[in-house]
Amino acid sequence: MTAPGEEGVAAVPGPLDVAARAFDPHTGAPVAPDTAPVAVAGHGRTGRWEPPRYCGVCARRMVVQVRPDGWSARCSRHGTADSRHWER
Repeated sequence: MTAPGEEGVAAVPGPLDVAARAFDPHTGAPVAPDTAPVAVAGHGRTGRWEPPRYCGVCARRMVVQVRPDGWSARCSRHGTADSRHWER
């Protein structure tokens, strides 16, 4: 499974947009501009089950809702992302 914007998959606009990402969506740490984007759905040991907690654009803490079929995350400035976008 790949994140949007990686390996030919179209980017999903919003808080996890790969092209606009300046912060790690799981830690909130700044990402160096010359590094490859972190796949939201495959981060570390937690894999696809751990939802992102920080907006990748502004590093604000997001409101996260975990559901039986996935998750949704909302940044007050950059909108909403949903795990369904990564499960195509």
